[in-house]
Amino acid sequence: MYSKIMVPIDLAHIQLIEPTLQTVADLARHYDAEVCYVGVTSSAPGSVARTPQEFSQKLEAFAQERAKVHGQPVSTHTIVSPDPIADLDDDLIQAIKDVGADLVVMPTHPPKHIDVIMPSHGGKVATHTDVSVFLVRPTKG
Repeated sequence: MYSKIMVPIDLAHIQLIEPTLQTVADLARHYDAEVCYVGVTSSAPGSVARTPQEFSQKLEAFAQERAKVHGQPVSTHTIVSPDPIADLDDDLIQAIKDVGADLVVMPTHPPKHIDVIMPSHGGKVATHTDVSVFLVRPTKG
């Protein structure tokens, strides 16, 4: 059913998205699908990397480590944005097309009242693309 699963990755907060990573591993094995890890970075130095090239190298290293967990082929896609926070939703929607994903698995937060004014990234991605989007909530406790 699915052949390429796209996973937006925040390399600065890997521990927070572990439930999403486990879900992706399970789905990739089940569907014998490639996993494409997508990261968005700024051209300015940041907490994860000083340059977009260094960020891409770290994303690739992360993907190769995750491939050992799920045993499926992996790829990466780095997006360099002048304003990653403001452009994130549009960048992810474009990345779905660019990488040819047919499923997106991404972390999300529990619903909050502020979502009425500022919708979640996953909600916007799901409503602005024609691929399936699987949102993974954080574990309780």
